[in-house]
Amino acid sequence: MKKVRLHNPFKPKVINEKKLREHLALERTKLANERTLLAYIRASLYLLVGGIALLKIEEYPEVHSLGYISLCVCVIFIIIGVWRYIALERKLKNLLLPNDASEEISEEKIES
Repeated sequence: MKKVRLHNPFKPKVINEKKLREHLALERTKLANERTLLAYIRASLYLLVGGIALLKIEEYPEVHSLGYISLCVCVIFIIIGVWRYIALERKLKNLLLPNDASEEISEEKIES
C-alpha cells in the first residue's frame, strides 16, 4: 500500500492512502452539511424579508395573512435546518471514532 505524507506543521505523520481517502470524504461531507445549513438559513431569510414586506403593504390587507404564513415558514425552515445539521454532525462524529483509536494504537506498536 502506498504511503502518503501529509503536511502538518504541528505533527507530521504518515497516513496510508485508504485512511487519507476516508478522511477527505468525511471532510467533503462536513462541508456539504455546512452548505446545506447555509442554504436553509438563506431561504429562511428570504421568507422573513418577504413576510415583512407583505405585512408592510397597507393598501391590500388581504395579503397580511400570506405575510404571517411566510414568517411561520421562516421559523420552520430555521428549525429544520439546524436539526438536520446537528443530526448529521453527530452521525459523522461517531462514524470513524472507534476505528481511528484502534488504528492509532496498532500504528504506534508498529513504529515502536
